[in-house]
Amino acid sequence: MKNSSLTPVGALHPILFFAGVYLVALIFSVFICSALFYSCNGTASEAIGEEASQPAIGLLPVPENTVATR
Repeated sequence: MKNSSLTPVGALHPILFFAGVYLVALIFSVFICSALFYSCNGTASEAIGEEASQPAIGLLPVPENTVATR
């Protein structure tokens, strides 16, 4: 009669599970940290994919002779 039907891999199940969770968290943290690093250290034109020589759209000079009225 068998006393135990557990395999050695079954005994390692909690260790293998937490090792898998650790690897998934490590991979996600690398992607998140690299995205934050490049967003903080890049220029505005690099962040939106434009050339640095192109003028910004929507930033038109305001005429000096305008008067704000109510």
